[in-house]
Order: sequence, then structure tokens, then C-alpha cells
Amino acid sequence: MVRPVRVLLAEDQSMVREALAALLGLEPDIEVVAQVARGDEVLAAARAQEVDVALLDIEMPGMTGIEAAAVLHEELPGLKVVVLTTFGRPGYLRRAMESGADAFLVKDAPAAQLADAVRRVLAGERVIDPTLAAAALADGANPLTDRERGILRAAADGSTNAELAAALHLSQGTVRNYLSTAIQKLAARNRAEAVRIAREKGWL
Repeated sequence: MVRPVRVLLAEDQSMVREALAALLGLEPDIEVVAQVARGDEVLAAARAQEVDVALLDIEMPGMTGIEAAAVLHEELPGLKVVVLTTFGRPGYLRRAMESGADAFLVKDAPAAQLADAVRRVLAGERVIDPTLAAAALADGANPLTDRERGILRAAADGSTNAELAAALHLSQGTVRNYLSTAIQKLAARNRAEAVRIAREKGWL
């Protein structure tokens, strides 16, 4: 008898996680052997249960699914990673692929499509939601540097330049320059709009 595919589910919303586990459990060749609610618990669970495929939500406490995908890619290169998201943001797709994910799907995809993706990544394929793939190509690459992204992310709570400078160990002038460049790149009117645009595109 062929061993079922061993799957890890990482999703912070318990109802969603349990629903996904129940749906995948109906597949005769797939077994959900581990469930976690935090991104920083993914690696330990994957190692402990010797999983074949990890299904990772993007928005999780402790570590995002994209960050967890990068850790798994580094530490367990043979493990296949499927990133799931509620938000069909093209920037998330690019970042997920850059982190080593093998598949990227939206959560409201049919259960059969998710099970199919699990089988296909094990066979060495890459599986990407076609609508998201088209949107990512149309949107182009993320224009922000890592530093600009970090400062915009920090500015999202309304911190002043002085507060940002203190928190990031930079001068106020440097913070102002980075923010100004990010605002220009995103064709935004101010920092709040720049944060909104970057989030909508999945660039933060």
C-alpha cells in the first residue's frame, strides 16, 4: 500500500484550519498529520511529523507564511510548500515564489483544486492561481527596496519621522528621504496613501 501524502496545515484561524483539514482528509491519498496556528511553529512541526507538503497561510502571528516558506526552503529543501491566501495580491505571489514556494493558491479555491495542487507539487510541478499570475505580470515587480519597505511598514501606525528614526536607528533626514522616495515610486500623495497602495499590491 502506498503511503499517503503527509501534510502540515499552518493557519491561525481555527475554523478555517479545521475545515481545510476535514476537506483534505476526505482524499484517500492525503493525510493531515500536523496543524499549527503560528508561522514560527512551522519548522518544528514539519520536522517532528516528517511532512511531505506544507500548506501555509500568509497572515499568521510569529512569522508570515512567506517567511516560513523561506525557512522551510532553507532547512528542509525536499519539502514542498503551498502558500494559501485570502487576498489575491500579485505582490504576495512574487514574494512567495522568491521564498521558494512551489504553489500559490487563494483559499476560496475548490477543495479538489487544493488536493490536486498537493499532488502536482509532489510530482515536481509549480502550481499558481492563473488569475493571480496574470495580475502579477501586469503589475510588474515591486519597485520598493527592502529598506523602503521596512520604513513604510513601520510608518503604517502613524509614527512621526522622529519616532521612526529612533526605532530604526537612523537619522530623521534619512527616514524622510526614504519615505519621500517610496511615496514618489508609488505615485502617492502622502505616506498614508503609499502604505495603502503598497499593502493592496502585497508589496509590504
